[in-house]
Amino acid sequence: MEKAGDVAAKLDGMRLAAAAKCVRDGIAETLTCTRFPMRHWRRIRTNNAIERLNREIRRRTRVVGTFPDGKSALMLVTARLKYVADSEWGSRRYLDVSLLGE
Repeated sequence: MEKAGDVAAKLDGMRLAAAAKCVRDGIAETLTCTRFPMRHWRRIRTNNAIERLNREIRRRTRVVGTFPDGKSALMLVTARLKYVADSEWGSRRYLDVSLLGE
């Protein structure tokens, strides 16, 4: 929190009031992950699962090439997300939720 205040003050000194306000307003949201158990921090901080899913969808849409309309692209993406949710990959635990009871 103190470091964020220093950064905001430095931004104010550089006449970047909007950026300083953004730092001050966003610090609480930025540090939300520290409320979780320390073992979860790395997985909360990174978005590897989302990136992997996006790569999979991108790969599928490139195979098709062009879509006649946005609805058909949405149907392809939805079908892929449904497959992932139903498969072993979608049922794997990313975080150990039993630690949240602590």
